[in-house]
Amino acid sequence: MAHEVKDRINLKEINCHKELTLAVIGGKWKLIILWHLGLEGVKRFGELDRLIPNITQKMLTNQLRELEEDQLVQRVVYPEVPPRVEYSLTPYGQSLMPILNLMYDWGKQYGETVVWKGEVNSLEMKSGKRAGSSLSS
Repeated sequence: MAHEVKDRINLKEINCHKELTLAVIGGKWKLIILWHLGLEGVKRFGELDRLIPNITQKMLTNQLRELEEDQLVQRVVYPEVPPRVEYSLTPYGQSLMPILNLMYDWGKQYGETVVWKGEVNSLEMKSGKRAGSSLSS
């Protein structure tokens, strides 16, 4: 597995551990996928697809594959007809949850004090509830 990570991430461009972290979890969708798996537990592909409405199936597939290669997500295929595939966080993936929670709290506070400054939070209006149930809401 670690070999695939080296193939995908150009280690010559990584200057510090923070850059490696960003190379592994960076992008629009990986944090959202990790967030859902961390808060809600094991999910099937279709469940993740419904939880993240703006992601394409191809992008979800690609992001899940990369997260699996990076040992953050575990993929389990059950020998059934039709095959059932479930995704969950590995211990490395679970170790990111405190960081994701801090990022969520920071974004919420930043949004309230800088972006919306007392206005009705557009994220709350969009979801019809208090923002906070997920990074993607």
